[in-house]
Amino acid sequence: MRSRKRAVALTCSTLLATAAFMSVSPSAHAIPENCTSSHQPAANTVSSHCSSGTGEHQVAVTLIHVNPMVGYVATTGPWVAVGQTSVASLPPGTIVSLRVNRR
Repeated sequence: MRSRKRAVALTCSTLLATAAFMSVSPSAHAIPENCTSSHQPAANTVSSHCSSGTGEHQVAVTLIHVNPMVGYVATTGPWVAVGQTSVASLPPGTIVSLRVNRR
């Protein structure tokens, strides 16, 4: 009976310690916020910019190429930190989707 009480006490103390540790540890992955994306037709580029939060973001675009044999093309810019701008060059075509990936 005594060993059973010790096992229960050890289990409870382990659970309490884990709960205390989890409640004070900061989130490991926060995402960027207040993100915008834009298309610059004159430069034939797209860009994204996030102004708050932490982590990284990248601009991502899907377009239909002017050559029907090519079809859909997906392009992304580099992963950059909050406050920086991610830029991607575009092949000729029509934009179907322009978005910001965040991590």
